[in-house]
Amino acid sequence: MFIPSVQDAAASTDSPIANTPPPPNNDTETVRHMLFGSISAVRATIHRLHQLNYAEPNDWSTPISTGRANEVMAILTKRVRVDHPS
Repeated sequence: MFIPSVQDAAASTDSPIANTPPPPNNDTETVRHMLFGSISAVRATIHRLHQLNYAEPNDWSTPISTGRANEVMAILTKRVRVDHPS
């Protein structure tokens, strides 16, 4: 679904550490985002979240058919900073 440019592909393969998620700590938690909709709507949403600097398009799963007409699902698992009350 999302094909990196040649420049991006080279950058992502330079180091195996580049694709390793950061280690968990007390200030972060894992969240999972799931998008459901037509392939066009899911792609547009992923693109918009990228424009907002929230997630890279290649961090999302490839679209998965839900079995419903004209509907796919894409999943993003992300670590987010959480401020815990003292």
